[in-house]
Order: sequence, then C-alpha cells, then structure tokens
Amino acid sequence: MAGEDILQMSQKELKRLHIIQKRIDGQIGQEEAARMLRMSVRHVRRMAKRVMLQGAARAISRRRGKVSNRAVSIEERQRVLGLYRQKYWDFGPTLAVEKLR
Repeated sequence: MAGEDILQMSQKELKRLHIIQKRIDGQIGQEEAARMLRMSVRHVRRMAKRVMLQGAARAISRRRGKVSNRAVSIEERQRVLGLYRQKYWDFGPTLAVEKLR
C-alpha cells in the first residue's frame, strides 16, 4: 500500500469509474457505456483513455472545487440583497426579481 493515494469520489464518480473500467476491460461496448452514463460515445472514449493513461483519479470531475462559470460575483450579490432588503422586503421572490430587473 505504500505510495498509494486515497481518492474521495462521489457515488456518481464511482459509478462512472466502474462503467469506464468495464469498457476498458472489454466487458461492455462504447455505445452501451455511453448509454449507461448518458454521455456521448466520444466522451466515453476520451474518459477511458484518460483512466488508462493516468489512473482512477481521472474519473473525478476536473471542475471540483472551482467556482461555476455562471456564478454571480460577491459584490453583485451583496448589491442585489441590499436593494431587496431596503426596497422590496415585503415582496415575494418572483415579484422581487421582476422589480430588480
């Protein structure tokens, strides 16, 4: 066990790794793996290649721990919450969104 790393994986990532490993071992085809994982055949091929070359760690999402591309900046969020609390405190969420727009 010396030199081995411990990986934390979600259930989804474990399932993905299991299916990709079955694909690598030839137990299932690319199309079947793609259908099971709900992704394209091309993406299954890329993932299988990464897992074969770099190991199980490549089944983990590379976006983990990063901020979403669609995230609202902290300053913008604070500004909107301030307006909501100051002017629209008695509105429901839908009406408040309409007024803020």
